[in-house]
Amino acid sequence: MEFLFNQNVQFYLLAYAIGGIPFGMILAKIFAGVNVKESGSGSIGATNVLRVVKETNPSLAKKLGAATLALDALKGIAVVLAAKYFDMSESVQWLVAVLAVIGHCFSPYLWFEGGKGVATGMGVMAVMLPIETAIALAVWGIAAKTIRISSLSSMMGLLALIVASFVIHPYIFHAPVLFIAFILFYKHIPNFVRLFQGEEKRVA
Repeated sequence: MEFLFNQNVQFYLLAYAIGGIPFGMILAKIFAGVNVKESGSGSIGATNVLRVVKETNPSLAKKLGAATLALDALKGIAVVLAAKYFDMSESVQWLVAVLAVIGHCFSPYLWFEGGKGVATGMGVMAVMLPIETAIALAVWGIAAKTIRISSLSSMMGLLALIVASFVIHPYIFHAPVLFIAFILFYKHIPNFVRLFQGEEKRVA
């Protein structure tokens, strides 16, 4: 058990534990009295919080959706900034980023179920690749306003980030970026199935 006293290992465990906090589920349960895991898409993310709570309280739904989005992003930002503050190597910072996203998508508090990982993913990327993340958010914002399909907009933003990372930083190690992208893509497979079946709902 001596490895648990290794600072890097402690950061990895902390990143996974913090990333796994299901803020959307907690907020919806406390303030709206609903369990988002049992409603809508079953996701703990902002989109499902917005959709589920909106059925009973539209004004509260927007607030909880925004709060979920912010907190999910902030937990990713916080763990990577902490790694930077303690002068962890870049490779450690990237692994911390990856584990925060894994924690959100496969939460230890929800029997390894979780959200889609978009907000937490963008949170860690905002610290590691700020310019690319700004481009991704711009693409996501435009797509969200025009297409109004959350999953498709998110994937378009993710694709923009990947392309931008190869263009702006062609010589960095892209494996962590691609791994996070794979996790987000994997978690969105049910959305893609519904999209091709014409059943994916638009965000009003």
